[in-house]
Amino acid sequence: MALGKDYATQECSIARALEIVGERWTLLVVRDALYGVRRYNDFLVHLGIPRAVLAARLQTLTAEGILEKRRYQESPPRDEYVLTERGIALWPTLRALGAWGREHFTDGRLRYFRHADCGTELGPYGECARCGTIVPVADVVMEPGPGLDPDPVDPISRALLKPRRLLEPMETDQA
Repeated sequence: MALGKDYATQECSIARALEIVGERWTLLVVRDALYGVRRYNDFLVHLGIPRAVLAARLQTLTAEGILEKRRYQESPPRDEYVLTERGIALWPTLRALGAWGREHFTDGRLRYFRHADCGTELGPYGECARCGTIVPVADVVMEPGPGLDPDPVDPISRALLKPRRLLEPMETDQA
């Protein structure tokens, strides 16, 4: 018997959210979109995800208003996937999940997240201690930490070795 995809008997907002983002790979697709990944092949290469699974996740995230599909090339037709406000609102969840994973399962620091205006590392709730504000996602700079592979194979991981603002479109050395 196949495992169901909903939590029909649960009257719970967490259960409803898991119906949308709780499948394997989904939050990693959203994470990559926050990092600036927008194109199908870039998601595919960076995540190592099966094509059919990626297509299904992108379709669900688009249907749920978390990603927006935008045409960037007409001939041949090619689209990119851009986070919507609903998708950007997942940042605190991903940030908290990353901090939890780092605390309990990771030896080295993979990334730092800083306030672009002053360079201060963000606190556990995305706050800037120096400025006293919660930093909007577009004002967050992600920097590589010492735990990252300094010579990764895929072009997305190589691009992520340089400091960059979240949500900025990813530029890779991939043709």
